[in-house]
Amino acid sequence: MNQGLLSRLAARLPLIITVAIVVLMLAYGVIEQPANYHDFADRATWAGVPHAADVFSNFGFAIIGIWGWWQLSPQRAHPAIRAGWFGYRLLLVGLILTAAGSTYYHLAPDDYRLVWDRLPIALACAGLLAGVRAETVARYDARLEAAVLALLAVLSVAWWYFTGLQGQGDLRPYLLLQVLPILLVPLWQALHGSDAGDRGWFGAALAIYVVAKLAELNDHEFLAAAGLVSGHTVKHLLATLAAALIVGRLVGRTRQHSPVVEPGSRPA
Repeated sequence: MNQGLLSRLAARLPLIITVAIVVLMLAYGVIEQPANYHDFADRATWAGVPHAADVFSNFGFAIIGIWGWWQLSPQRAHPAIRAGWFGYRLLLVGLILTAAGSTYYHLAPDDYRLVWDRLPIALACAGLLAGVRAETVARYDARLEAAVLALLAVLSVAWWYFTGLQGQGDLRPYLLLQVLPILLVPLWQALHGSDAGDRGWFGAALAIYVVAKLAELNDHEFLAAAGLVSGHTVKHLLATLAAALIVGRLVGRTRQHSPVVEPGSRPA
């Protein structure tokens, strides 16, 4: 097999992986939410707030999102983030809305409130995909990709909710949007020669997010073992850390690399 063919296959690997996952999900059939999904281990009440640990552990998302917006929005034309800005802006908005939506949900968990928890998470995943793809593959601003992926994020949650009203809520589109960043972001960065620092920080963040999802799946077991904190609360804390690593890296880029000023021009 010649080098050119290998290069073409490598370039198409993200698309091949995406199509393969979609085909597998279609073949598998509907993925339903567990019947006891809303039965969280955290039953603590603090200052009159039910499920307090699950509620208050959301605040970190707002802190990271607001801090990231404050740091990055004035630098949106900076060469280090310009191509991916529209995607990263969606990520930051998703983080801020996740704090609000997840807080609302955990105060009184049910399927309706879960829509407002899952929707901003889907938007954040869409933003990360759009931002990284724009700056690694497309190398132009992520405006269109961010808009398309944001629409798909909304539709993925709507699909789950409205199919649920018909008796069989299908999580496949929503889960696809969560899985793709974990697989495609490091792959894009490796294939297109991203900075080693980017690969390290983003890779660490995605690995932590995987651990966060495992903690979520073992909600009651965590509380039984630790006695202080449930798996879902740990999920919130680890996911906040993952977001902090990504946003922190983006902020670090704007500080490490000075904007390029064309000869004879004046800085904006």
